[in-house]
Amino acid sequence: MVSVPVLVTGGAGYIGSHAVLALRDAGQRVAVIDNLTTGFRWAVPEGVPFYEGDIEDTALLARIFAEQSTQAVMHFAGSVIVPESVSDPLKYYHNNTAKSRALLGAAVAAGVPHFIFSSTAATYGIPEVSPVTEDSPRVPINPYGMSKLMTETMLADTAAAHAINYCVLRYFNVAGADPQARTGQSTAGATHLIKVAVEAALGKRSHVSVFGTDYATPDGTGVRDYIHVSDLAAAHVLALQALIADPARSLTMNCGYGKGFSVMEVLDAVDRVTNRTIERQLEPRRAGDPDSLISDNARIKATLPWQPRYADLDTIVDHALAWERKLTELRG
Repeated sequence: MVSVPVLVTGGAGYIGSHAVLALRDAGQRVAVIDNLTTGFRWAVPEGVPFYEGDIEDTALLARIFAEQSTQAVMHFAGSVIVPESVSDPLKYYHNNTAKSRALLGAAVAAGVPHFIFSSTAATYGIPEVSPVTEDSPRVPINPYGMSKLMTETMLADTAAAHAINYCVLRYFNVAGADPQARTGQSTAGATHLIKVAVEAALGKRSHVSVFGTDYATPDGTGVRDYIHVSDLAAAHVLALQALIADPARSLTMNCGYGKGFSVMEVLDAVDRVTNRTIERQLEPRRAGDPDSLISDNARIKATLPWQPRYADLDTIVDHALAWERKLTELRG
C-alpha cells in the first residue's frame, strides 16, 4: 500500500474519526482539522497532528499543507441534519458548499493531487427505482442533498481544469461504531435510527418514533441500506489507493451493502441484541422520506478490492451498543 500524507477534515467527528483510525491502521500518515462544532478532541488518537480551525481558513490550510506535506484530502467536515437544512438552508450552503469551495481552492493552490469527498445518497432525492445506481437521476429534495451535489459538481469541474483527481463516495445509512470501541457516534441529539434505538434500549430515551407505517414495503415502514461505519472507512482507504494508482482517473461510487432493512426490522434487531423491548411510538410520515433507498454497489465492488467485514445487522447494532455504553462511562 502506497503511503502519502493525508489531511482529514472533520476528523474529530463520527465518520471522520473512523477514517483516521482506518488510515492509521493501514500505516498512512494522517493529520486532522476540525472546528469542534460537532466533533470531539478526544476522538482524535494521540500522535495524530490536530489543528483546531475551520476549512474556510485558507491561510491555516496553506500552513497545514506545507507542514504536513499533504498529498491527499479526505473531506468529511460539514452539516448533516436534513430537517435542519430545510429550516436553515443558508447554513448548509455555507458549511457544505462555500467552505468546500475554499478547501478545494486551497488544495489546488498547494498542489495537493488527490481529494476524497464524503457525499450522500440524498443527492438522488426520491429515486424512482431502487436499488439506486450512480447513474440514477440526481434530484435532491432538500438543501442538504443539494449542497453535497453542488460540491460534487465543483470537484468534477476543478479536476477538468487542474492536476487533481477525486473520488466521490455517496453514503447510504451509516451506522455502528469501531469494533474496538475506540470511537463512535457521539453527538447529542443524533437522528440516526440505530443510534436513537440503542439510546432507547439503555434508557436514555423513553421511546423510538416510527415515522410512517403505510409505505410500500413488506411491513409498511421505510427500508434503508445500513452500512457499518468501519466498512465505510475502509472504502475510503482503498479509494485513496485507487486515486494514487491512476492520477488521471476520478471516481464516483455508492457506499452501501445493496440490501435493506425496515425500521421495524432494525428495532427488532436492537430488541434481540439487548434482550429487551424498545417502546415504539407510531408517528405520521415525514415529508420526503422514500419507501425504500438501497444502493446498487456493483461499481465499488468492481473498482476497489472492498470486502465488507460487518455486513450483518446484529453486528452493527452490537457495536453501536458497545460504544453507547462506553460513551456513558466517558461522560460519567
